[in-house]
Amino acid sequence: MISKQIDIIRRITDFEPEIAVVLGSGLGEFAKQVDKVCEIKYSDIEGMPVSTAPNHEGKFVFGNIGNKRIAVMQGRVHLYEGYSPQEAVMPIRIMRALGAEKLILTNASGGINKNFKVGDFMVISDHISSFVPSPLIGQNDNQLGVRFPDMSNAYDKELKSIIIKTAKELSIPVKQGVYAQLTGPQFETPAEIKMLSSIGTDAVGMSTAIEAIAAVHCGFKVCGVSLIANLACGITDMPLTEEEVSNTANASSKQFEALLSGVIRNI
Repeated sequence: MISKQIDIIRRITDFEPEIAVVLGSGLGEFAKQVDKVCEIKYSDIEGMPVSTAPNHEGKFVFGNIGNKRIAVMQGRVHLYEGYSPQEAVMPIRIMRALGAEKLILTNASGGINKNFKVGDFMVISDHISSFVPSPLIGQNDNQLGVRFPDMSNAYDKELKSIIIKTAKELSIPVKQGVYAQLTGPQFETPAEIKMLSSIGTDAVGMSTAIEAIAAVHCGFKVCGVSLIANLACGITDMPLTEEEVSNTANASSKQFEALLSGVIRNI
C-alpha cells in the first residue's frame, strides 16, 4: 500500500527512526530542536498527501534528540482538507514502516472541561472517534495489522506515565483527559460542545484520533498531548478564531518544546 512512498524515501535516506512525532497546529517550531539528518517534503513523495492547512509546513524531518533517533511530521493532513481517512493516516504508516516503534501525537484543541484554561497541556488518556470514519474501513491489509485491532490501551499507559513524570521534573503542569475528533473545518456549535461534554469529552479537535487508530493497527505504542489553544464554543462567549489558536501555540512554544524534548529523551 505504501511501498512506493517507502522506496522514494529510501532513495534519499537510510535513516531508521525509533520514535515518530506528529506536530499539531502552531507547534511546528519544535522541528528546529532536532539535530537534523535530512528532511523530505511531502510534495516530493509521489502519492503522498500534502498539507494545505495554515502553519503546517508539510515535510518529514529526520534526526536526533539526544541519543534518540526520531522522525517528525512537521505538519499533518486533515479530513477537512479533502483527504480520505486512509490518505490522512498514510504518513503514520510510513513512519512505522521506516522503523519507528513509538508515536507521540500532538495537537491544538478546544477545551471543554471547565477546569481547563487556555495554555494548559492535556495528556490524552483516551479518545472518541465516533464522529469520523475509521481509517481501517475497507479491505484489511494484513501486512499492517489485524482486521479488528484492540483499542483498550490505545494510549499506552507506560508512555503516559513518562509524559507525566517528565512534566513533573520540568515543573510543567499537565492535565489528563479524553479527546474527541470531529471533521471540521468549522468550529463546533454550542449544542455540539454540550453533547460532547455530556459523553465525557475534555477537549475537541480536528485530527489525532484516526492517526491513533491507524498507529495501534500497525503496531505503534502511542501517546498524545493536546495544547488547550482556546475554550470551546459555549464555554466562552468569545467568537473562536484561527488566530487565537496560533497565538496560544506561540505563547506556549517554549514549554511545549521542553516537554516534548524531555519525553523523547526519557522514552
